[in-house]
Amino acid sequence: MRRGLLLLAVALLAGCGGGGADSPAGGAVTNEAPGRTAASRAVAERTPTRIAVMVLENHEVDDVVGNPQAPYLTALARRYALLTGGHGLDHPSLANYIGLVTGTTAGITSDCLPSQCPVDAPSLVDQLETAGVSWRAYMESMPRACFHYDGDEAGPYAQRHNPFAYLTRVWSRPERCRKVVPLSRLQADGRRGLARFTWITPNLCHDMHDCDVSAGDSWLQGAVPPLLRALGPRGVLVLTFDEGTTNESCCNGSRGGRVAIVLAGAGALPGATSARAVDHYSTLATIEDVLGLPRLANAQSAPTLTPLLKPGMTGEN
Repeated sequence: MRRGLLLLAVALLAGCGGGGADSPAGGAVTNEAPGRTAASRAVAERTPTRIAVMVLENHEVDDVVGNPQAPYLTALARRYALLTGGHGLDHPSLANYIGLVTGTTAGITSDCLPSQCPVDAPSLVDQLETAGVSWRAYMESMPRACFHYDGDEAGPYAQRHNPFAYLTRVWSRPERCRKVVPLSRLQADGRRGLARFTWITPNLCHDMHDCDVSAGDSWLQGAVPPLLRALGPRGVLVLTFDEGTTNESCCNGSRGGRVAIVLAGAGALPGATSARAVDHYSTLATIEDVLGLPRLANAQSAPTLTPLLKPGMTGEN
């Protein structure tokens, strides 16, 4: 009897102090703060996915990635994810911008004015509004929010690089048009919390159209880090070029040259590379996949960029 009580006491003591299978390191003391780690993980899981798109101008992938004049962009591509098989849709610029938000070039073959080629097709904006997903577009050097006129350049701002100015379902509706704003508002919006979808068009110098690659790269070095922080732990920036300088083609008949696509931020796979042939419809498809939206027009059959994203970055509305 006495021996049985002794064995029972030993078993009880082992159960209380020995550290069961759920105890870290068998109950050993560590320097970790498991409660804080779990809390941080839970916060990250509750954070919505965010995706931003930034479009630069008129360079082939080999003109910028690895170029000594573009050390920041090159480092960004190497740290995060780089797709070297990206293609513009056509020449000149405007068709590429329209394709990125509608899944079609809308028959545009020139840098026409909004009055000459208004686009009344369904767009990404329609999808975002229908799904209740927040969005905002930022145009560097645009004079004011909802700026729309029948011209092209206003100083360093180029309206042809603002696809929303051509979408009649945006500029004709004040509640939507007010979401197309000068880039100067981005910093304050970042502090308050960015929209789920963000579009950024730099001005004619910083997008490398009128200024050299080094000027655009220096601007990126100042603009991208705070943007990545604002996108948060489930955010990704898609940085691409509207068109290259050749007619290299791929995919859905795209013939706008071979351009770089860099996926950066917490949602991108670090160090990932791919030479898969894609075009701007693939970028639109990726935006839609990340935000849990149906695919528009040519994006429906486009190969996606999501293999270069971390798991869990797609399908949330």
